[in-house]
Amino acid sequence: MTSQLVQSVDWLTIAPPVLTAAVALAVLVADLFLPPERKQVLGWTAIGGLTAALALLVPLRAGDRSTFCLTPDTRVTACSYTADHFTLVVQLLVLAGALLTALLSLDATREKTPAGGRPSPRGHLPAGEYWFLLLSSAAGAALLPASRDLATLVVALEVASLPAFALVGLKRGDRRSGEAALKFFLSSVTATAVTLLGASFVYAATGTLHLTEIAQRLDDVPGQLQTLAEAGVALTLVGFAFKTAAVPFHFWVPDTYVGAPLPVAAYLSVVGKAVGFTGLILVTVVAFPSYADVWGPALAFLAALTMTAGNVAALRQLSTRAWSAVRLLAWSSVAQAGYLLVPIAAAAYSGNDQVGATVAYALMYAVVNLGAFAVVALVARVRPRNRIEDYRGLYAASPAAALALAFFLLNLAGLPPGIIGLFAKVTVFSAAVDAGLGWLAVVMALNVVIALYYYLRWTALLFRTPEEAPQEAPGEVLKEAPGETPAGAPEGAREGSVALHRSSAPITLAIALTAAAGAVLSGYPQFALRFATTTLF
Repeated sequence: MTSQLVQSVDWLTIAPPVLTAAVALAVLVADLFLPPERKQVLGWTAIGGLTAALALLVPLRAGDRSTFCLTPDTRVTACSYTADHFTLVVQLLVLAGALLTALLSLDATREKTPAGGRPSPRGHLPAGEYWFLLLSSAAGAALLPASRDLATLVVALEVASLPAFALVGLKRGDRRSGEAALKFFLSSVTATAVTLLGASFVYAATGTLHLTEIAQRLDDVPGQLQTLAEAGVALTLVGFAFKTAAVPFHFWVPDTYVGAPLPVAAYLSVVGKAVGFTGLILVTVVAFPSYADVWGPALAFLAALTMTAGNVAALRQLSTRAWSAVRLLAWSSVAQAGYLLVPIAAAAYSGNDQVGATVAYALMYAVVNLGAFAVVALVARVRPRNRIEDYRGLYAASPAAALALAFFLLNLAGLPPGIIGLFAKVTVFSAAVDAGLGWLAVVMALNVVIALYYYLRWTALLFRTPEEAPQEAPGEVLKEAPGETPAGAPEGAREGSVALHRSSAPITLAIALTAAAGAVLSGYPQFALRFATTTLF
């Protein structure tokens, strides 16, 4: 009996999230002793820690390790932490996404100190706090796919989410940043409360928190607890729908992306989304398969509603409105969430194999969306208001940046030469057809056509003849005082030429890495699908 109560710990199995958390603590302590001119060391330390965490996935590639189990024999019992292939694929996505975000963040965390003066509170993010929060969130995001009980799942979800609130509101002197953080906080806290209520109902009905045991016991719930179990399943799904930004729980996305620092917006669009969808896959496919007739149609309806609302809103963005480029990517992110929901809904009708399409699509989306945000961050150095119109003639000023952004946008649209984007959309479309969801496949096809317009409109703008700086859209009110450069913009970044004379080595490296990854996947698109589908559960 005593041996069953003693938890054995496989330290190698839990090494990736543990190392990430340890580096976060080390950065926080080191920040107390480093002078302002040496704060950049913290950024490179964070990058080194994330690289090491990625390297620790290699010894786990067999996908057969578990720890924190009910009995010493991990083959016959439920475990709270499982490093299977599904876990490793998502951890690769999360840690690589955090690493690219760190590269985008290096310039934003470099303190700008005038000669003989104090560091300016505007134009940079506080290095110590930023790197600690980013690494903490990444540690929680890496823990979540390995979680196999509801308690660990909720804890990981909050460890990933709570630092993100602070990251969004970390821009000093910017009112939009505070407003965005508040909206993000309120929506996320609501989602957490609903998820916890649902988890408590499920526990009351089944008497266990382990996902595999919940799946077994939901089939034999006593009649008097049946309503409680059904309510628990429904509330848990609603909570994760908030996290995935599915309509109608998406209202926080555009304002949050605009108000957050650009690297944080990129992080939320990829890692934050991966966290939500991973949790949703675990609770539906692993814990609630006996309720597939309930969550399958519900997720199919949410998928159709989400992709339609996201694409229609992206279509309506004015190219001359301030921050319209970020808003378009935000609404595009909502639409992409709808596509990601399709294979999960299909799994309710035709088996767990369909979930691999969501993972494959998420891998593609992570690469090209981070690349698009990297180019947006590069342009924002000279055009801080980030209008879509600001990209007119980018090819004449910076051919490499224009070609990279065109490649990323065409991937998101599902057009060549970005074969991986087309391949991913066909995979999701096939999942809907194979599951007998013909109506959802039709809705998706219509939405892909809608998305083509705004992606191609932005792409075409890159190769047009440059014009003078655009006028503000009617009714657009600027927040900054006259003559003041917006927070986060380099000194002297004014309207005019879009020439990227202030290029950044870390941002350029991020663009190169994402473009190279997209090119490799486009040359061999089967790799993403095979890597994701043959290794799940």
